Amino acid sequence: MGRLNRIISGLFFLLLCLNNAYSDEALTWQDCVVEAYNNHPDLISAAEDVKQARADKSITLSTALPQIKSTLSKSRSGGSGATDTKDSYSYGLTVSQLLFDGFKTINDLSEASETLRAAEYEYSIVSSNVRLSLKKAFFALLKAQELIGITEDIAQRRKQNLELVKLRYEAGREHEGSMLTAQADLAQAEFEVEQAKRSKRLAQRQLMKELGRDIFLPVSVIGDFNVDDKVLDMPDFDYLADNTPLVNKLIAKQKAAKFGLESAKSDFMPEISLNGSWGKSDSGWPPDPESWSAGLSVSLSLFEGGSKIAGVTKARSQFEQACADVKSQRDSVVYSLEETWMDFQDAMDNVLVKKKYLEAYVARAKIANAQYSTGLISFDDWIIIEDNLVSYKKAFLDSQTEMMIAEAVWVQTKGGVLMYEK
Repeated sequence: MGRLNRIISGLFFLLLCLNNAYSDEALTWQDCVVEAYNNHPDLISAAEDVKQARADKSITLSTALPQIKSTLSKSRSGGSGATDTKDSYSYGLTVSQLLFDGFKTINDLSEASETLRAAEYEYSIVSSNVRLSLKKAFFALLKAQELIGITEDIAQRRKQNLELVKLRYEAGREHEGSMLTAQADLAQAEFEVEQAKRSKRLAQRQLMKELGRDIFLPVSVIGDFNVDDKVLDMPDFDYLADNTPLVNKLIAKQKAAKFGLESAKSDFMPEISLNGSWGKSDSGWPPDPESWSAGLSVSLSLFEGGSKIAGVTKARSQFEQACADVKSQRDSVVYSLEETWMDFQDAMDNVLVKKKYLEAYVARAKIANAQYSTGLISFDDWIIIEDNLVSYKKAFLDSQTEMMIAEAVWVQTKGGVLMYEK
């Protein structure tokens, strides 16, 4: 008997493990944020762009630092005779330090700094876009989960309605058209249950993509349809626009173009460097005679075929273009901010309206169901009320989802990043 109990306990434990293995992984919004932050390929790519811009800045800075090179060589020379062969050895150090280049290096370094800043703002833009896509995927799955429950409730209600119509039909108090309509309504409801289940799998697939996962696994999400960034009073859209990553990125690119123009102008200035060398060379190893040199060098390009003039013209055009881009994009951002804020307000108000309609149709359906069962209203009047109830159950869920997406778009337009907190 004891052995049988152990076998049963082992089987129960095995079934429990299998059930856990095949059950959906439950994720909160914060779970999704953390995973996407670490794994989303767009964020990884944007982070690498920042690293490259930081490296470019270091490369630019290196030109202002001392340049030190060491040399070591051995050579053999000879003539026509075998005894004419001669070996020579040398080693030494050369040092050069840029003293003045018309502030070109300073401008190049400033341009690299602004380019780095632009890359960092671009990372924030990508993060903001990822947050929006993740939010859409999260609430698409939450909606799909809720829709399965709603459609199953509707199917159960349609089944009960059919049974009621069938009783009245068999009693001779309802015609065949009503019976067929009730059967068709049930078939439609059952179809929508299966459709909702298929939609859930597609929503799971989309969420997997936004999380950066390589392998599809069934997941579910834990959340509600309550907004966090509720802004009822009209905000200062100009202030918000000036603090968005997009506008700041373009401003950084504008500053970089300005420094690039100054750098191009610096090409017309002389370059002054301090140079020094020390070394030894001899026909034997180790070489003994020592030599050294130190001095200043000044170089100035007199003619290069007009390339420097063309470089300045190009740099000035790039700066003017960057200025125009800032003006254009800032105006667009201000408009988008007001538009998305208004859409968000409309979406919140729409939820309240849909909720009131749903409450009304729930009450009407309850009354109409009792009236139809006692013959006080016709099938046509009753089924209209039932259809309205079904429609507004779905419409209310749609309005809730639209509200959450409208909030996400509003946050994205403001530049809210993946780890955004109000």
